[in-house]
Amino acid sequence: MSFDWDTLINECTFTASRSSGSGGQNVNKVSTKITLSLNIGDSKALTERQKELIFVRLKNRINNEGVLLLSSDTERTQLGNKKAVLTKLEKLLENALREEKKRVETKPTRASQQKRIESKKHLAEKKKRRSDKDF
Repeated sequence: MSFDWDTLINECTFTASRSSGSGGQNVNKVSTKITLSLNIGDSKALTERQKELIFVRLKNRINNEGVLLLSSDTERTQLGNKKAVLTKLEKLLENALREEKKRVETKPTRASQQKRIESKKHLAEKKKRRSDKDF
């Protein structure tokens, strides 16, 4: 990834809310769930090419306004959930911005060609035996 991580984090907006599900009194009285929102189109840390890749590869996680939303409520503290959501963001961007290698075409090996021909001969022989029955 070739962008300024600190600038990108500063462009993120963090909101805290109550977690859902079981967890006892802590869930009911403390807002520990963290939601990260990052406007991809307005980001100054990302290049245009990176923005295009993110829009294509993460289209299921980006809403109609072009905002990437991530949340975490696995930890008991806001700080723990903030770290978790930042780790999630880092992994997502790392995978989305990874350049895929071009496949180099190769010719079939002599052994694979020979094996293919042998299997064709075997099938042809099998079919020939089936049809040569005397009635």
